[in-house]
Amino acid sequence: MAVDLDYYEVLEIQRGADGATIKKAYRKLAMKFHPDRNQGDKSAEEKFKLVNEAYQVLSDTSKREIYDRYGKAGLEGQGFGGGGSGGMNMDDLSAIFESVFGGGFGGGFNSRGRSEHEKYALDIEVEIELAFNEAIFGCEKEVSFSYKSSCLTCDGTGDKGKSSTQCSACEGRGEVYYRQGFMTFAQPCESCHGSGKVVENPCDSCEGEGFIEEESSTTVQIPAGIDHGNRMRVGGKGNEAKGGRRGDLYLMVLVQDDDHFIRDGDTIYIEVPLFFTQAALGGKIEIPTLRDKKELKIPQGVKDKEQFVLRGEGVENVHGRGKGDMIAQIKIVYPKKLNDEQKDLLSRLGESFGYESTPNESKFDGVLDKVKGWFS
Repeated sequence: MAVDLDYYEVLEIQRGADGATIKKAYRKLAMKFHPDRNQGDKSAEEKFKLVNEAYQVLSDTSKREIYDRYGKAGLEGQGFGGGGSGGMNMDDLSAIFESVFGGGFGGGFNSRGRSEHEKYALDIEVEIELAFNEAIFGCEKEVSFSYKSSCLTCDGTGDKGKSSTQCSACEGRGEVYYRQGFMTFAQPCESCHGSGKVVENPCDSCEGEGFIEEESSTTVQIPAGIDHGNRMRVGGKGNEAKGGRRGDLYLMVLVQDDDHFIRDGDTIYIEVPLFFTQAALGGKIEIPTLRDKKELKIPQGVKDKEQFVLRGEGVENVHGRGKGDMIAQIKIVYPKKLNDEQKDLLSRLGESFGYESTPNESKFDGVLDKVKGWFS
């Protein structure tokens, strides 16, 4: 029978590892087992897939919290339950790899060049933090940001004379290249800051930058169901190029955690504590949902970590595909201390069940004799 490896063991880290440690461990193992480095080695390819699977879960705050509480079973139905690596193919795995390393194998680092007259990218990105409920139900937010616009004094050149010379360090490319092992990377040229040009007589208005920064704000409508890590585009609010053309503003969404609800996509999890007597007797209890409260029927003898699905009580899909589910997981609570009267009552209760109260005796009947026989 196949056994699921613990994701922390896969990355060779402790359970309390922080994000930087997780990323460092992933980088080490992904480099070690990458298929381009182990061509024809199926074992290495499978390990590479497993390392990516572990990283995809542990690097995601919500997925990691669910995994820590409920194990891999808690992620079933979220793209990780069916077959290794959640059904990801090698392109998906390479995308994860490149997102961490900033480049890929075989073709070197892929960098989108900047046209000769551009000193900065037109699109900009800012972070926007939302409360848990704001992301669930949507809201209106005012976003403050700064954007660049071409300096009118020097006509965007950064030079008093409105002219500049080609950078000798990168020969006007704006990038310099270096090799690390079998990989080739590119990074912006430090001499010209990626512009490909060198300013000899800096403009006083922009201090040789060729642009000035301006403060602005805009009001955006946050759709219901948006999630942590999603991006929103606000058209025409980015940096301004020479001539007035503006790029777009992208909002990187950061969602605060909630004390009781855990979100994974459109699914909501909640832990339901039950005193051990409640678990033994069963009954009906009320539990909170995102929008109200619901009655939950507890069967007699419910098990610890048993899950109950409340259909349609999850998050409204941001793309309008209906609501997800809410999963209530039982946590059986036992008393931390017992007084003499409580001990006596529990003892008499156990005796009233007869042999049922000592299942270990019937379970292990004859085992000791069998074990002794192994050594005779």
